[in-house]
Amino acid sequence: MSGCLPSESMIAQFLYRYKRRTEYLNYGGDIIYSWAADYSRGSDNLKILDIGFSEGRDLLSIKEHLPGKKVELFGVDCRNVSVAQAGAIGIRAVSMNIENEPLPFADAHFDIVVANMVLEHTKEIFWIFSEISRTLKRKGVAIIGVPNLASLHNRLALLIGQQPLCMRLFGSHVRGFTQPSFAHFIRQGGYFRLLQVRGANFYPFPSFISKVLARALPTMAVSLFFLVERTEKSGRFISVLDDHDLGTPYFIGDWHRAKPRWKTDCRPAFSNESFRPPPP
Repeated sequence: MSGCLPSESMIAQFLYRYKRRTEYLNYGGDIIYSWAADYSRGSDNLKILDIGFSEGRDLLSIKEHLPGKKVELFGVDCRNVSVAQAGAIGIRAVSMNIENEPLPFADAHFDIVVANMVLEHTKEIFWIFSEISRTLKRKGVAIIGVPNLASLHNRLALLIGQQPLCMRLFGSHVRGFTQPSFAHFIRQGGYFRLLQVRGANFYPFPSFISKVLARALPTMAVSLFFLVERTEKSGRFISVLDDHDLGTPYFIGDWHRAKPRWKTDCRPAFSNESFRPPPP
């Protein structure tokens, strides 16, 4: 029976032929800068952080669409080459591991935090969102972009018993996202409020059709984008693990156990003993 079904490689080859035509839509550049522009109305000074900024395209696009405003750009990335080149394009960058290091910024420092096509590569999303909850201003927004595990082409792959292409075992993605699962996750503890959801791209259609379908059927689009607002609640997102035993040793940071005092030297380090974030 299985020999009558198309293999994963056959499905991949079919999709990749179309992917090359519209792949740029996956990254939702227009969604990101439009949300940033909407949020920034009434504010002339903005500090924006991009987690996993890579070449800085999202940050530069946001700044380009905010003429007349003072916009300070910050980025963190694990790739030293990205950090080394960031200064030349106006981004203050730090090389770090976002899964076990605190973001080297003060509390309530940013108006906007972007994490586009990053979280699917990580396990420690509780820690990552805890640091976002710490460094994002109250009523500030986070713009999150992830591949959609429930996209049309992934559903079709599962229907014939194949691995969804955004969660291939021989690949770089370790976590899958759907709209309902992310909405459930981000509302835990009351630290964030989900404001909007958008979809981007729609395999295997051409770009003009993909844009229409992704807007009409975001939960079946290739990528999902979430606009999330930081609430007024004090504390940090990591505390949601206090009430849930998820059976996995998630990283929570030393501060959560021992309530250590903040050190003035904010250089990130892999050792939890050499860097401790402030108490909630």
